[in-house]
Amino acid sequence: MPDLVDLEIMMLSRVPIIVIETFEEPRALELINKAGVKQQKPVFTWSVTEGIQRIDLAHSVTEHLTNEPDSALAHIKQSGRAGIYVFCDFHPFLVDAPKNVRLLKEIAMAHEQHHHTLILLSHALEIPPELRRYCARMDLSLPNDEQLMHLVKEEASHWSSQNRGAKVKTDTPTLTKLVANLRGLTYSDARRLARGAIFDDGAITASDLPELNRAKFELLGMDGVMSFEYDTSSFADVGGLNALKEWLSKRRDHFLHPQEGVDSPKGVLLLGVQGGGKSLAAKAVAGMWGVPLLRLDFSALYNKYIGETEKNLRESLAMADTLSPCVLWLDEIEKALSVDASDNGTSKRLLGVLLTWMAERKRPVFVVATSNDISRMPPELVRKGRLDEIFFVDLPQESVRRDIFSIHLRKRFQNPEHLDLDTLARASEGFSGAEIEQAVVSGLYRCQAESTELDTQHVLEEIASTRPLSVVMGEQLAQLRAWAEGRTVAAD
Repeated sequence: MPDLVDLEIMMLSRVPIIVIETFEEPRALELINKAGVKQQKPVFTWSVTEGIQRIDLAHSVTEHLTNEPDSALAHIKQSGRAGIYVFCDFHPFLVDAPKNVRLLKEIAMAHEQHHHTLILLSHALEIPPELRRYCARMDLSLPNDEQLMHLVKEEASHWSSQNRGAKVKTDTPTLTKLVANLRGLTYSDARRLARGAIFDDGAITASDLPELNRAKFELLGMDGVMSFEYDTSSFADVGGLNALKEWLSKRRDHFLHPQEGVDSPKGVLLLGVQGGGKSLAAKAVAGMWGVPLLRLDFSALYNKYIGETEKNLRESLAMADTLSPCVLWLDEIEKALSVDASDNGTSKRLLGVLLTWMAERKRPVFVVATSNDISRMPPELVRKGRLDEIFFVDLPQESVRRDIFSIHLRKRFQNPEHLDLDTLARASEGFSGAEIEQAVVSGLYRCQAESTELDTQHVLEEIASTRPLSVVMGEQLAQLRAWAEGRTVAAD
């Protein structure tokens, strides 16, 4: 057990205070108990409800009935008996509590004399500066794939025993994917999610995976800064972008099943006009590859305190690593990373954090960055090597516009064969995918108001009354196309 070995090494190294941040308190206490037996030291716990108890005996024995932390620390300080003292959920008593901090420091300074080992055990702990030199942090290891598979099989066995020996239905690829999606969770959380997938219907199927990923995301607790996109489109819902689709299909297996000697795909930058389908394409990548889609909200990262914004980004990227394999969608990335002299260098620091992660990441996280304005993008990010390719998403051609009309009509339960799609495609020259969708939506509103069926004329009238971005912002679009020529790959 590597965790037990690590804990023993810390104790033998005479570290006065060991800090363990975990949600698995029972597992941590079991580990500490084993270390105490090996070290031949009694093990005590303190909690605000139970006071000080000895727990290494067959039955717990109350040693000092006090729920006051300063009284408990004073009791330990006066005791000349060597022991291991575990303080459970002590984090509230370190904030604005100079007496507690001083008592901890005095116990730590007397470690060579009394050989007390204090263990602060909580879900999160911020150690005061005056105590940090006496502390060492320890993280409980997470289960590997073999342990996760064993855990899933245990839960399947429990289900079978409760259902007259019936077998849990699954197949090897789905079972393997379930185990992969449990990575990054603690033993107890992984067991709970596996149990939920199995006990629901006695089967492990592909339909269980999205719900499991949603529950996993909620457990990791980054909602607000990072969002989990549940509705990932398929490329059947995206008109055109054939070159991008082909590029992604060639790399799917290398991303999901990395091979030695072959670099795993890193990501793409989708550059193009607003409403051209970049966001839909980002969703479709996750749907095509069958992996979770995370969307990073850069605006939610920002914090008024220096350093907190970068910390939020690091935590978000760490979550992406934990949820891997996944797609990380960085929408309108230029708005967050463009250099701005008025932000006190925050954009530069954010860029540094992102570039470091992109260069050093080992986990399969595929980045899809979207941008409308390449001129605001930092050159360090768009150079080759950061991402695999830059695709330019231009306005759709006539054949693609025809497909887009068909997609949006079917999505709204309209039969495309009842309309003249060729006429609509020709009439919508210069329209983006979003503008075509709105023409269909507006046509349906008109039909409802007139109590008639949607026909070609309704949509043509909406097209005629629309001034597309290609007209309103023609100069900017021309500049964007000029920059993309020879520098990017056409997505269509």
